[in-house]
Amino acid sequence: MANRSYLYSADSMPNEAEIPQRIRCISEHNWDIPLAHKLMVGRGTTIVPSMIWNPPIGIAADFADGATLLRELLRAVGQGLEDDAEFAECVAKTTAHLEKQQAKYFILETGEIVSMTDDDPAASVRRLASQVIPDAVAKAEAAITGQNDDWLASVRADWQTHFASFYSEALYFTFPN
Repeated sequence: MANRSYLYSADSMPNEAEIPQRIRCISEHNWDIPLAHKLMVGRGTTIVPSMIWNPPIGIAADFADGATLLRELLRAVGQGLEDDAEFAECVAKTTAHLEKQQAKYFILETGEIVSMTDDDPAASVRRLASQVIPDAVAKAEAAITGQNDDWLASVRADWQTHFASFYSEALYFTFPN
């Protein structure tokens, strides 16, 4: 079994009393929290209770702004991959799935990833929300405006690692509606 990060969308954030009523599956990614997931939860980022595990290790953020940031970076990455049919297919599938599963918030479930080390999972999520995700967003914003070409080139060279996650209406953890 692979440890995964899971990304969902919902019209409300989970809280101590309940999880959202309708949770839509977005994506899961093996062994890491990929750049795409970090960017999608990069606007209005807040730590929330997990919908799967006990500690407060979920991350919620604004769906529309996060999806826009990802689309803008995919457009910038694609400017160097015009002849890559696999990248074009990945972008088309990703954007179509995001449109289909649109909601008010993204919700990132980090539990399997942050539990891979001996670090405190809640502390790891606080570091993700306060340092790692904002750093990824800043690098992406700079690349989009042409101010971070070296980083953009490195993302372009390894785009599968950053963007080729499993996008589906059913993930390993799927919630009934």
